[in-house]
Amino acid sequence: MSKDRTSYRTGIFYGVSAYSLWGLLPFYWKWLGSVSPAEILVHRGIWSLLVCLLFLKFAKKIKVFWGLIRDLKTFRVLAFASLLLTINWGTFIWAVNADRVVESALGYYITPLVTASFGVFILKEEIRSAQRIALLIAGAGVVVLTVGYGALPWIALVLASTWGSYSLIKKRLKLGALDSLSVETFVALFPSAAYLTFLEIDGTASFGKSWGISLLLMTTGIATVTPLLFFNGATNRLPLVTVGLLQYMTPTIMFFIGVGVNHEDMNPIKLIGFICIWIALIILGRDLVKSSRSVDDSSN
Repeated sequence: MSKDRTSYRTGIFYGVSAYSLWGLLPFYWKWLGSVSPAEILVHRGIWSLLVCLLFLKFAKKIKVFWGLIRDLKTFRVLAFASLLLTINWGTFIWAVNADRVVESALGYYITPLVTASFGVFILKEEIRSAQRIALLIAGAGVVVLTVGYGALPWIALVLASTWGSYSLIKKRLKLGALDSLSVETFVALFPSAAYLTFLEIDGTASFGKSWGISLLLMTTGIATVTPLLFFNGATNRLPLVTVGLLQYMTPTIMFFIGVGVNHEDMNPIKLIGFICIWIALIILGRDLVKSSRSVDDSSN
């Protein structure tokens, strides 16, 4: 098996794994519904850093981690990536606990359009005809969905813009997934620790009041780091256009959670918009299978 073929298949596996796990995260944040979104966010950052450091220690890459921190140019870029990630996480957690999972799904439907556009216009990546058609149909679906909401979907726009920009940064840096994520979570450590200290002094912290809630907060690190590592692995192996289009998996899973589990509103106009998205997904799926076969043929 050629190196290109192995890398492509591994990238697809990582991408599918990342987006599937992210699609299921609304269940996890709902279990923490009694905890404020801000407290969940800071716990997520702190425990994610601990998980990253453990992985770095196991991989004997602590020196790489400190090297990235000492490289001021790279550190500044990763600090900005950390800010984007924090905004994205905070918005999503708040939206889920406010029963706005479907609007969050809209945001993650828009995100691949942003990500793929960055790939084409900034990184000058090639786009196949089927991918272009899928993007156009998905774009039409997003317009219909926006009309269906009858107002500016600010949650969706924040999620799309922050994650699309984060994807572009990670693609251009070409750093190891674990190394860069460790620095990003390290940047958020100090404000997170300060906020948690304030909550504990104020007596309003949820952590420590219940074994169940405390355990869930501690495992936010695993829930966060695992799909992010998969995502970074996919980004380093696949064109950004493909990474962006694969992302439609996440909002599709979230859509069914919002409508089927949370019973959120779904009018006919919104449904038409989602049908457009699903048609684009079918086209994308066929194209990914075809491109995978092309990679196989070229390696023989």
